[in-house]
Amino acid sequence: MATILPGLVGVFLYLAGAALQLTGIVRRQLPDRMLVRGIAVAAALVHAWLVWQLMFSHALDLGLFRVATLVTLTMVVLILASSFNRPLDNLFVVLFPAAAMSLTLAIVIDTHYHPPATLGAGFAVHVILAVLAYAVLSVAVCQSLLVGWQEGQLRNRQRLTLLASLPPLQTMERLLFELLWTGLILLTMAIASGFLFLDDMFAQRVVHHTVLSMASWVVFAILLAGRWRLGWRGRTAIRWTVAGFAMLMLAYFGSKLVIEVILGD
Repeated sequence: MATILPGLVGVFLYLAGAALQLTGIVRRQLPDRMLVRGIAVAAALVHAWLVWQLMFSHALDLGLFRVATLVTLTMVVLILASSFNRPLDNLFVVLFPAAAMSLTLAIVIDTHYHPPATLGAGFAVHVILAVLAYAVLSVAVCQSLLVGWQEGQLRNRQRLTLLASLPPLQTMERLLFELLWTGLILLTMAIASGFLFLDDMFAQRVVHHTVLSMASWVVFAILLAGRWRLGWRGRTAIRWTVAGFAMLMLAYFGSKLVIEVILGD
């Protein structure tokens, strides 16, 4: 019960920020960037407190929806910090509702996750790296969809307020691949730390997680190699980004959804 009221405050702040941006897009008048960032800071502080209460106040709780809300918090912080020198503000219009939904699910639904009896420092390092990788690659897939939308609008010669607020398409694509490189490095470290610190990465309960994570790594690596050697961009880059991200989401959230929610194990 102690988390419900702060949770409602966090959800309200996120939805208010999303509504502010959507209203600006509809009216073709960009919202005050400092106001949006102020809302993001307030929401992130409430969000961080809730994550601490839900995940770290007692035993480390890595339940499905608790981890999802940690990932969205990390995304909010990453985009907020980067928005001061990178053109990422427009991603808030997608991220705010996602963060609000993750908070709601984390507070309302308890999957009754049972943490292992002992969790060493190596496991904590693996979890932190995995969350950072998910967060950065989640931002990358949002950026790729925004790039695809921008490319389509420019091809059709549309003039929208949101389009006018975006940097040139080449700058947006360069930012996308910077995010992908960062995400791939973090994903590499997360997978490596798993093999280094965990007992068996191919145990029955985690084998699909390991295989899908490695398959996602391969997809992102091929995409970045294609960009470097063949100049891949546009729709090709978007398809590979979405495919790699889908595998990564199935690797963790798909398996945990089956184990914790459907099977109730």
